[in-house]
Amino acid sequence: MSELESKSNVEKQRPLSEVEVNNPEHVERISKEIEKKLEKTNAEKESNNTERARDEVEKATERNTEKHTKQKELSPAEKRKLNILDGRHADRKLSFKKTMNETYSHMSFAEKTFGKFIHNPVIEKTSEVAGNTIARPNAILFGSLFALIFTAGIYFWAKYAGYGLSGFETIGAFIIGWLVGIIIDFTRITVTGKD
Repeated sequence: MSELESKSNVEKQRPLSEVEVNNPEHVERISKEIEKKLEKTNAEKESNNTERARDEVEKATERNTEKHTKQKELSPAEKRKLNILDGRHADRKLSFKKTMNETYSHMSFAEKTFGKFIHNPVIEKTSEVAGNTIARPNAILFGSLFALIFTAGIYFWAKYAGYGLSGFETIGAFIIGWLVGIIIDFTRITVTGKD
């Protein structure tokens, strides 16, 4: 301990006399000592807070760099697996391209142009979406059967009754049958869970 601290400790322990309390120099000296101690404790607290914050930032950056290095460092088995998967995808694309080029070589110009149009990625994706929603096989089957049966029934009834047909009967019957097919198909999928 320094002399100043030991004196202030001694002064704290004994009660102050009236002379010391009324002595402005003594009061000023004690107040300066108290201010210095407060400044010192505040500085220590700030430095401790700064050190803690610095430590937390360092720990966070270490954790972050560890995560990135772990992500970059894959085991040899994982690397092989990724390479195999990438290779399979690339092999499929290359194989598809070779097959299409071989097929196009046996086609006429019009067939080639149509084939390239159909196998455009945008057209293929649109076709897949339509095939999974509005152009489902069961819906088309029900639509066709309903159109055949309903149109045949309407035709024979109209011929017997002497009415003429407008031509919309087949289209209307197909639409009704298609709707019935879609409802049956989606109900079956909902109940069984199988596509």
